[in-house]
Amino acid sequence: MNKQKLSIAMISIHSSPLGDLGTRDNGGMSVYIHELARELGRCGHRVDIFTRATGPSDGEIIRLGPRVRLIHVKIPGAYRASREKIYPHLADFFLGIEGFRIREGARYDIVHSHYWLSGCIGNKAQACWEVPHLTTFHTLGLVKNIIGNGEHEPTLRITVEKLIAQACSRIVVGSRREQKNLCRHYHVAKSKIGISPCGVDLKLFRPLDRAYARSMLGLGLHEKIVLYVGRFDPLKGISRVIEAVSLIKHLPLRLIIIGGDGQKTAERQKIKSLPRELALGGIVQFEGRVAHQKLPLYYSSADMLAVPSLYESFGIVALEALACGTPVIATTVGAMDSIISNGLNGRIVTGSTPAAFARAIQQLTGAGPAPAASRKAVRETVAGYSWACAADSMLEQYKTAIAGYGKVRPRI
Repeated sequence: MNKQKLSIAMISIHSSPLGDLGTRDNGGMSVYIHELARELGRCGHRVDIFTRATGPSDGEIIRLGPRVRLIHVKIPGAYRASREKIYPHLADFFLGIEGFRIREGARYDIVHSHYWLSGCIGNKAQACWEVPHLTTFHTLGLVKNIIGNGEHEPTLRITVEKLIAQACSRIVVGSRREQKNLCRHYHVAKSKIGISPCGVDLKLFRPLDRAYARSMLGLGLHEKIVLYVGRFDPLKGISRVIEAVSLIKHLPLRLIIIGGDGQKTAERQKIKSLPRELALGGIVQFEGRVAHQKLPLYYSSADMLAVPSLYESFGIVALEALACGTPVIATTVGAMDSIISNGLNGRIVTGSTPAAFARAIQQLTGAGPAPAASRKAVRETVAGYSWACAADSMLEQYKTAIAGYGKVRPRI
């Protein structure tokens, strides 16, 4: 299986796999691209990831692992442009990618784009290079607008997403829920959409001794710790967990929040003011951005991870927590209800109210700290989600796209 060694062009224009995790443009997608590419490289495939240079001093090529390169495309007018303002520069981005390809004499078997802006370039590459274009949207603008709890996504994005969906060779999603969203709202044939789950680094994310982890972070042994890890975005539902904590009076709770774009962003200020409004005192602890390598300390310290999102395409942080033996409470978003089994490795919250989250928190903390055997059992529930498994699954999607492209070539 997968004996053919592929040459893969990945495109992630607005978000670098080396970006600061937890910021507005760098979250689970950055982890996904970085880890998937490295695993594909370890399997003998060649991967070039094209992203945007953020300044003239960015080195053109950074090696991320065996046979994996990160290529910075330098477009001076777009160095610091927000993702909303990148669209007019996409033609220049493609010219930059094409210039690199010609200089290197590179030929690619498939193009894999990430997010709608990169999907535009993927479709252009498909037409010019005569190779299949497989895209992963990660989130869908129309679905975000239907939920209606975050920034309104522009008509441009939704129109372009529909065009990409029709013109690309194949679409890959992380969950059946996202497959249904594409079928229902974008009128994509189910046969064109493949499901390939995300992965987790099972060597990095593993259970650590809880007393040791808490001592390293200066946390008390007898506190019940609820953890949130992710970007600060209204769709992430952070306020729901803060309000839930305010409803629980009889437990020594601490809510630790990791992520954010900095102290002065509007969303952070809004979230940070909520504990004061609810008179929570020092119960809520904002840690800011935390290095990826340090996250296992936080997961191992926590009694649970909260994923209160209104929308996720998958939910990688849940895999990270479970790999550390930490249960997860989550809403029915992304792949959560296929990963979490009530009573085994967490709770699926039925209902979107803070009270529903408060009940789930109390259910998980009622029996005291989880013993070592339970943490081992929690970890075992994600044993099949290694990045090696994720890469094998994605390679099957690549093979399907390549085989299908040889028969029917989509039109732009």
